[in-house]
Amino acid sequence: MLPILYRDEQIVVIDKPPGLLVHRSEIDRHETRFVIQILRNQIDQYVWPAHRLDRGTSGVLLFGLSKEIASQLGRQFEAGTVEKRYLAVVRGYPPESGSIDHALSRQRDAYEFQGERSSTEAQSALTHFRKLAEIELPIEVDRYPSSRYALLALEPVTGRRHQIRRHLKHIAHPIIGDATYGKGRHNRYFAEHLGCHRLLLACVGMSFNHPLDGRRLEIKAPVSGEFAATLALFGWPLKAN
Repeated sequence: MLPILYRDEQIVVIDKPPGLLVHRSEIDRHETRFVIQILRNQIDQYVWPAHRLDRGTSGVLLFGLSKEIASQLGRQFEAGTVEKRYLAVVRGYPPESGSIDHALSRQRDAYEFQGERSSTEAQSALTHFRKLAEIELPIEVDRYPSSRYALLALEPVTGRRHQIRRHLKHIAHPIIGDATYGKGRHNRYFAEHLGCHRLLLACVGMSFNHPLDGRRLEIKAPVSGEFAATLALFGWPLKAN
């Protein structure tokens, strides 16, 4: 059962668990369980995603209960009127706050059509962040005698693929548990010694306009499982605010 955060006759919002693909993908041809399939069976209705979360990312995921509603919601994401709030655990000590304004090349799945009008040219991308907590462990994980980690609250303004993960790699503070853009030694330390095997990135809040009446909805999703256990171990807050 997927946790449902909000539901009415037009939309449904869930708290996506980590490790689940939103829909069938070439990322894993052998995967048989997808969020869309599970949610459809759970509520006995077809659903259409208005956006997506990476497989390893947990948190707020928004669906329309018709193609038209999902399309309306999708246009809000494209227009930048949806506010998204994330928590992430990263390597090192980033500044107290800042903005990462760094263009990202367009990424596509292997099966996506790429024709004459298709381009991999870099697209503008902007992410704001605040540091909520930090810790230094007397453990030599990399080439230093101790290891530093921080908890960040992040607000991506644009919605490029893997934007937060790629932006944090760009400023040399990759997310813990990120097998693609992160640091393997730190990922293994968290898995083997702290019992945390997941990507430590979660969408903990989202604000958008209801597609029918325009009222502003604010949906929140608490961190849980291994993410919450890691924050508790470090004595860190469980919320972005």
